[in-house]
Amino acid sequence: MSRREASSDTNDRLLKYGLIGTVVVALCCFTPVLVILLGAVGLSALLGWLDIVLLPALAVFVGVTLYALWRRRRPN
Repeated sequence: MSRREASSDTNDRLLKYGLIGTVVVALCCFTPVLVILLGAVGLSALLGWLDIVLLPALAVFVGVTLYALWRRRRPN
C-alpha cells in the first residue's frame, strides 16, 4: 500500500468516526433519547452531568469532522 492510499484510508476512517460521533452526540443533546434511556435503567441521577459531558463531546466530534474534511481537500 502506498503512502497516499494509507493517508486516504486514514482520512476516510477519521471522517467516518467524526460523522458518526457527531450524529450520536447531537441526538443525545437535542432529543430526550439519553434522558429516557437513563431514566429507564435507573440512572437518572446522572442527568445533571449530561451537559458537562455532551457539549464538549459534540465540540470534539465536530472538530474531528472538520479536520478530516480539511485534510481531504488539502493537496498531498
